[in-house]
Amino acid sequence: MQYAVDVLRVQHILVVGHYGCGGVRAAMGTQKLGLIDNWLRHVQDVKTKYADHLACFADDSSRIDRLCELNVIDQVINAAQTTIVQSAWERNQSLSVHGWVYGLNDGLIRHLGISISNAEELALALKTDWKKNSASLQNPSR
Repeated sequence: MQYAVDVLRVQHILVVGHYGCGGVRAAMGTQKLGLIDNWLRHVQDVKTKYADHLACFADDSSRIDRLCELNVIDQVINAAQTTIVQSAWERNQSLSVHGWVYGLNDGLIRHLGISISNAEELALALKTDWKKNSASLQNPSR
């Protein structure tokens, strides 16, 4: 990311998840899987943060897809908080971090309602109740 932002001067960073993600499915469980557990730790943290919200979903598939969305949102915020992105904004470089999710079953990309382009938008994203903001994104017709 540092090379892309500082050298290539990209203007957009995309954080993209996908529905039905096997990694997110694994993070929902308690089984130890080895080295991948280090990567899954971040997803498990998101699962814990939104446990009450995820419990409202009737089936595992819906819970996993919702966790995919919430994980992307959290990772957008994490990316926006890096020194790489913060420094770019401090030097007035045009840079936005976006959250998308891809539907493997329908080929559609859905914007999760989070794009952060400056410190003020980051502050707003940190205050946003993401449980309410993107609850029906799995069905684009809603």
